[in-house]
Amino acid sequence: MHISEGILSAPVLLSGAVVSVVAVTVGLKKLDIDKIPQASILSAAFFVASLVHVPLGPSSVHLILNGIVGIILGWGAVPAIMIALVLQGVLFQFGGITTLGVNTVIMAVPAVISYYIFKPFIFKKNVISSSASFACGFFSVFLSGVLVALFLIMTEEGFVKIAYGVFLAHLPVMIIEGFVTMFCIGFLKKVNPELLPETTLCHDEILVNDKKGVLEGK
Repeated sequence: MHISEGILSAPVLLSGAVVSVVAVTVGLKKLDIDKIPQASILSAAFFVASLVHVPLGPSSVHLILNGIVGIILGWGAVPAIMIALVLQGVLFQFGGITTLGVNTVIMAVPAVISYYIFKPFIFKKNVISSSASFACGFFSVFLSGVLVALFLIMTEEGFVKIAYGVFLAHLPVMIIEGFVTMFCIGFLKKVNPELLPETTLCHDEILVNDKKGVLEGK
């Protein structure tokens, strides 16, 4: 889902760069120091997942993992994803430097939006939590596909068919990302729920319930 250099017009590239600079600045301010190790690991996971490309039609598809990165880091997902994109562009020529801003917007903005939409449901009942986790992975890739299409169409109306083809090519990825995100969040809830949002609230509720149980037992 990377957009390569030499495709987008200068105004689109500039707009993407401005939005990404603002988003990265906000992300760095909101990224807690104790979450830097998590951001590093998730940035590495994003980097590795995006290296496995499967040719499909006019484009190639790969796992993105921006849903799981977003639900764990929130705004911190923006600098984490940007760093991975820089390394991909420099080391493997995926995307590029001039398109770094646009690609950051494509990958990171859906991650942040997914964080705000789905984080309230992570610690609900299992059915709700699993459904929200799947939707988080699906929606983040869906929105990334929409942004790719919009950037292409904003550059040239002749890119409409290509944009449509790229979006359709990623429909299977949306479903796969949904299941991957659902599995990862379910696993983290069992082994290390502190990595997920609203953990403090969840623990407070558990403590309250435990105290009620003790009192009722007396």
